Amino acid sequence: MQDGVYYSEYLQLDKILGAQALESDKEGRTHAHDEMLFIIIHQSYELWFKQILFEIGSVMEIMSKPNISDNSPDLFTINHRLSRVVTILDVLVQKVDILETMTSLDFLDFRNMLRPASGFQSIQFKVAEALLGLKMQNRHGKEYYTSQLKPEDKKIIEDIEKKKPLLDLVNDWLERMPFFDKEEFCPENFAAGAAHPFWQAYKQAYANSLIEAEKSNLTHFEEMFLSQETKPEWSLSPKARRAALFILMYRDYPLLQLPFQLINNLLEIDNTLSAWRFRHINMVHRMIGARTGTGGSTGKGYLQGALNSHYIFKEFAELTTFMIERNKLPKLSGALSARLGFEA
Repeated sequence: MQDGVYYSEYLQLDKILGAQALESDKEGRTHAHDEMLFIIIHQSYELWFKQILFEIGSVMEIMSKPNISDNSPDLFTINHRLSRVVTILDVLVQKVDILETMTSLDFLDFRNMLRPASGFQSIQFKVAEALLGLKMQNRHGKEYYTSQLKPEDKKIIEDIEKKKPLLDLVNDWLERMPFFDKEEFCPENFAAGAAHPFWQAYKQAYANSLIEAEKSNLTHFEEMFLSQETKPEWSLSPKARRAALFILMYRDYPLLQLPFQLINNLLEIDNTLSAWRFRHINMVHRMIGARTGTGGSTGKGYLQGALNSHYIFKEFAELTTFMIERNKLPKLSGALSARLGFEA
């Protein structure tokens, strides 16, 4: 055999395949067959979490640039890597099928040996949530969230919370969108931002689209899109919301296709995380019923609360409330239409 890279050495399989130490095989205990499956499933989850963090980190590095050119590969790279995160999360949802081949009785063979360890202590998953933009004040059971972590792991989360997450970087990127901040796009009656004639026309078209039971939505539209202030509980500023809504409504223009894919990828990340949490809830209910988790949480109850409150990009999903039909959209100026079509 020629010298060079060798498969098992390159993958360090001696470390990986030798990392399954069953608690039930310790002296004085009875071997539990399904503990091997339990360990391998969770180790593989952690490997995929590592890849997710790798992809998110690279995306955040690009999004941290002061400017992302429409003519550079940046947006394509961001979308490609976020799409990979979505695909990985889909795989994690499907892996629950394998874990569910273990019955509740099989799990009881070794469950009590695991205390107080719990999947709730997965530092990588908590890091991923924090990097994406799930802030501590929005976490379900925040008083319990880091209580089960070692001090050094707790500090990791606290340090990440001090930095800008992906959600904030996306907000900054949207605020830089120049759709209505350049006079060339409205030369006859220029007004920047929310006062731009486009948004006044859009507001009227939206008002005309509402049925009687929806009339209060117009007040929300004015507050969320046309105000000059950002509420502390908001993740997106009015300026960022205007840019995002514009992207969603005029996504057929070539220049807006990649920005639309970016927003859609964020929504897909939320959807797949939600699907993973939902499968986890059902699996836990099937395995342990109403009993507490090995880490001391309320088990299914905690997971249900997290499912309902841990939507990171929900403000993008809520934009659909303020969309109107294509044939009712305000007509764009010639200069802006040309720019969005790569004609300028």
